[in-house]
Amino acid sequence: MKVLIVGGVAGGMSAATRLRRLKEDAEIIVFEQGPHVSYANCGLPYHIGEVIEQEQSLLLQTPESLHARFNLDVRVNSRVTKIDRATKQVTVSNLLDNTEYQESYDQLVLSTGAKPRMVPIPGLERALVLRDVQDAVEIKALVDNKQIKSAAIIGAGFIGVELAENLQHRGIKTTIVEFRGNILPQFDPEMIEPMQKVLIKNGIELALSAETEAVNESTLTLKDGRVIDADLVVAAIGVVADHKLAVDAGLEIGDAGGIVVDDQMRTSDPNVFAVGDAAQKVSALTGQDQMIWLANLANRHGRLVADVIAGETVAARPSIGTGIIGAFGMAAALTGLTEALAKRMEISHKVIHLHPGSHAGYYPGAETVSLKVLFDPETGKLLGAQGIGRDGVDKRIDVIATAIYAGLTIDDLMNLELSYAPAFGSAKDAINQAGYVGNNNFTGKTESVQFGDLADKMAAGALLVDVRSESENAAGHIPGSVLIPVDTLRQNLDQLTGKEVIVHCAVGQRGHTAVQLLKGHGINAKNLDGGYTTWSQGMDAKNRATSN
Repeated sequence: MKVLIVGGVAGGMSAATRLRRLKEDAEIIVFEQGPHVSYANCGLPYHIGEVIEQEQSLLLQTPESLHARFNLDVRVNSRVTKIDRATKQVTVSNLLDNTEYQESYDQLVLSTGAKPRMVPIPGLERALVLRDVQDAVEIKALVDNKQIKSAAIIGAGFIGVELAENLQHRGIKTTIVEFRGNILPQFDPEMIEPMQKVLIKNGIELALSAETEAVNESTLTLKDGRVIDADLVVAAIGVVADHKLAVDAGLEIGDAGGIVVDDQMRTSDPNVFAVGDAAQKVSALTGQDQMIWLANLANRHGRLVADVIAGETVAARPSIGTGIIGAFGMAAALTGLTEALAKRMEISHKVIHLHPGSHAGYYPGAETVSLKVLFDPETGKLLGAQGIGRDGVDKRIDVIATAIYAGLTIDDLMNLELSYAPAFGSAKDAINQAGYVGNNNFTGKTESVQFGDLADKMAAGALLVDVRSESENAAGHIPGSVLIPVDTLRQNLDQLTGKEVIVHCAVGQRGHTAVQLLKGHGINAKNLDGGYTTWSQGMDAKNRATSN
């Protein structure tokens, strides 16, 4: 058996090493167009920021180490330029001596990854990209040699934000330019607003709802006329599947933009497989094809392809899409559907927001974990979640990702038995609290109003009652609200009888108590979901998107 693998890193090297473990007698050749076949591309921004000081730390394996341990024939600086499916051969170009040769195969694995998305902006050819180790070394050298004082990053996705943080750490005045209204548009705006505040607090400028008109010699011109200092410009506009090889070979490309594969990662040619960022995935929540740019899926599917080639009966599971990013001590994570995506896909859903602590409040160091959870209004099945905060976000989103995978419901979150000690969690963990809040909403015990719907409800005659304390209200309040602290509600029922009432507190907990109290006295009341905290985050995000 002769297996050729085009592209290394996560998908390709996982396929190669797994296949060797299963088939000692297989001939396995890996082609990589760059000089490095196995490197930590997720660590590239941190090398620029000198969090990862040595370039060598990014290099996980070398052709020599892979040959010694796995007897792999790894050929770097070798670009596969053509696939002849009829003869089952590929054409390989040696980039060092410009020679070409053919190599036959029994099975072919494409792990060609993704490439930066480029758009027609005058002067964009001056912009650098951050795709591989060489790109990171080039950008770092400019910083090290003090050749740049300012930088503009076009695009506010994961790479753009991580790079901005690391350039700022190096003393580079950095601006992020994003044509949408918030950074990290994978998230809903109110959930990512705390991250925007942190970036600004740490000196990064955000140009939101902004489009680049031109890249100049040392500046960036926006379409609204603003000119941004930019000795360095990095295009981080997103990525697209690097599938030219597959297109030229006549393999099927899907509507999502990637190579079409079945649940064994076979392409439209049964002897050709595709894994990683070049291949489409199927959403576990929508059933539709989508692109998910995650190393964990590339590793998993590379392993699966090796199993298939070795004769194992295995199949890929639909993907949920779980990710996390950190900057300046703040972490933001998500899994499954966001509210924006659910609306766009016309998927029925309910939403809850809550703001519990990362661990017991009486133990030093507790931080707020802001969570947003989506679930099916008929079945309670979990659909997605987002979290943001300085501690404990990762494990909460990982728990919910696992729950989504298992098909659990919002009620099931109440009953999960999670590890607890005051330094690590609470007796009512944030996950359990999400279950409690969701159960109250799901069962109709406490109906809620979303922050984006509040203005319309008030315009239609609803009375907004702030049930916080006087001092909290004085520190900040929602225009048009009436202050009646929760402990005085029973003495003020005459002001509320016969009215449609919406109550709010800081995060929703006292609001739930107020709703139950008022309902007990025959007053129609609903709770502002997530309280003043969610409302203020949502309004700040909206105002920021329109004021830039």
